[in-house]
Amino acid sequence: MAAPKKGRSASAQSKPVRSLVLILIAIVALTGGMFLSGHTTPRLGIDLAGGTSITLRAVPEDGDEAAINKTNMNTAVSIMERRVNGLGVSEAEVQTQGDRNIIVNIPKGTNSKQAREQVGTTAKLYFRPVLATEPTGPAAANPSPSASGEATGSASPSASASPSDGESATGTETAKATPSGSATTQGRAVTDALKADPTPSDSASASASASPSATDEGAASDADTKVQQEYAALDCSKKAARTDAGDGAKPDASTVGCGEINGVWYKYLLGPAAVDGTEVDDASAVYDTQSGAGWKVQMDFSSSGAKKFADITGQLAQNQSPQNQFGIVLDGEVVSSPFVSQSISGGNAEISGSFTQDEAQNLANMLSYGALPLSFQEDSVTTVTAALGGDQLHAGLIAGAIGLALVVLYLVVYYRGLSFIAIASLLVSAALTYVIMSLLGPAIGFALNLPAVCGAIVAIGITADSFIVYFERVRDEIREGRSLRPAVERAWPRARRTILVSDFVSFLAAAVLFVVTVGKVQGFAFTLGLTTVLDVVVVFLFTKPLLTLMARRKFFASGHRWSGLDPKALGAKPPLRRTRRPVAPVDPKEA
Repeated sequence: MAAPKKGRSASAQSKPVRSLVLILIAIVALTGGMFLSGHTTPRLGIDLAGGTSITLRAVPEDGDEAAINKTNMNTAVSIMERRVNGLGVSEAEVQTQGDRNIIVNIPKGTNSKQAREQVGTTAKLYFRPVLATEPTGPAAANPSPSASGEATGSASPSASASPSDGESATGTETAKATPSGSATTQGRAVTDALKADPTPSDSASASASASPSATDEGAASDADTKVQQEYAALDCSKKAARTDAGDGAKPDASTVGCGEINGVWYKYLLGPAAVDGTEVDDASAVYDTQSGAGWKVQMDFSSSGAKKFADITGQLAQNQSPQNQFGIVLDGEVVSSPFVSQSISGGNAEISGSFTQDEAQNLANMLSYGALPLSFQEDSVTTVTAALGGDQLHAGLIAGAIGLALVVLYLVVYYRGLSFIAIASLLVSAALTYVIMSLLGPAIGFALNLPAVCGAIVAIGITADSFIVYFERVRDEIREGRSLRPAVERAWPRARRTILVSDFVSFLAAAVLFVVTVGKVQGFAFTLGLTTVLDVVVVFLFTKPLLTLMARRKFFASGHRWSGLDPKALGAKPPLRRTRRPVAPVDPKEA
């Protein structure tokens, strides 16, 4: 058998070292990137770190099932993400589940109640003229003198609308304890309230429960009559009534609503929407340090919204109270109802009053990020405490340690010296998995949840299986009578093919599982796919080169009985010898 050429032999000897150096450089580079990024641990999911998981279900409006489609669901997810990020929550997860569900995972340290209000609120905002308003509940039975000035209650702030040029059009809300008008004293149908003279008639003291059809202009339409009846019967001091007030009202129709001023609930009769909230381009919460007015929300309107806002404020400024007010109606609740003394032009306005910082920021977020294209119902809310999450993480780590210990024990007992190579490969695979998971957290938002931990545990078996396939191929070659070094090289092509096919099947299963499932199951699929890819990298760049180097060591090459490659223990055949062709005798005459 001819000896290999010196140059070829040197090249072959350098390949294992080259592969080992390459994977070492990769580990060092990834680890350095991990420390430089400041994220030295994998980002944990809600079930491990603690937090709140909210499930929202899209519900059709007026039976319009076609509105619940992929486009609207994706738009809703985008808006919810921006809303939650507006709260300063950078690690929240918002994703669809099935055709009509959205899952919102919010980590610990976040006001879950505030977040729930932000993500699920449809945030349909309209600017509607106020046709009538009066207190309800105990305040209506015990009226107090009218009090002018800005409302100071923080539950539902009052507001003032002011032009951006600083003119004296700023109005302050008057918390009236007596009715300034009713559905029966407006002297006209509700839908014509803005067109006709809104000055109350001589019957201004008439009761709100009088016949809705007794108006100066004759009988009202059936729709207006129904709204007036709802207004007369509305008691905003009751929570159920506040929830149902104005429910399902169309933007172009009159409606009723409730709002709170100084701890007193007022009911409102509102005209058709004059400006839509979607025509607000931007809104921001700012603190007014000059006037001491506290927190307020500044709004910038679109060109069409600016014109509509100027028109409605111009019309309202010509009327008498309460018809010189407009109600800012957010999801059916009148969050403020400022007076208007002149037309507000320029496309800018502000809502001021007794806002807290959180209230101002919440309102600004919902105005800035727009209304959801669909209505959502809160199906479930699951809160995991940090302690419970820590317990689950601890249990997952223990399960992984037990699984790894059992695999190592099996390798040591069955493969003896070869187990050194297998354990070293497992450690390299674990290091790569840890570093990459830590980097994927800030990069793509990957969060290690409990199913992902399960995927990592399953991956231990997949990785060990690749080592076993290769080791058994090497042992088969030794049983055929070959020495270790040629056995290592001859076993590799067949083992490589089996490993690739096996890992491809595992990766394909993980990919399918990731695509067809949602939520936490995707964490299992992602981790399984990632570790399967890393298994191929480790086997090709670490396990095989390391075994090639170890085959040159006397301990393994001589078939030591603790090496796991003892020919006698494996039942090897006599060493294979190359059959030499007999040398033909030389004819003395020819010589």
